[in-house]
Amino acid sequence: MDSHDRFHGYFHGYSVVGLVAVVGVLFVVAAFAGGRLLRPVVPTQEKMLTYECGVDPVGEGWAHTQIRYYVYAYLYVIFAVDAIFLFPWATVFAMPGFGGTTLVEMFVFIGFLAVGLLYAWKKGVLEWA
Repeated sequence: MDSHDRFHGYFHGYSVVGLVAVVGVLFVVAAFAGGRLLRPVVPTQEKMLTYECGVDPVGEGWAHTQIRYYVYAYLYVIFAVDAIFLFPWATVFAMPGFGGTTLVEMFVFIGFLAVGLLYAWKKGVLEWA
């Protein structure tokens, strides 16, 4: 096999991925264009009013949200990323020659997470009261 055949064989896989990406983008564009062409457009004064779950809005549009919900969501994202990182680590750890290095890397990663969790605990962020 000469280098010309290897070159075309190598990029054949990328051309398939590129073609699928282009078809996907065209599908989305066609769906949006079809929706725009088929939908009725009849603006009225009632349609331009603010609508909130079937209830007329009362007061200002500004509402206070407690920050603790965001903190818990942020902590969930951190530990979800940690869980996602554990699966590839476990497969590499099983390969010969990678055990010690990947074990040290995982302890460093978990150490950073533990320091962040300890900081949040010391600041009292994890208390719901």
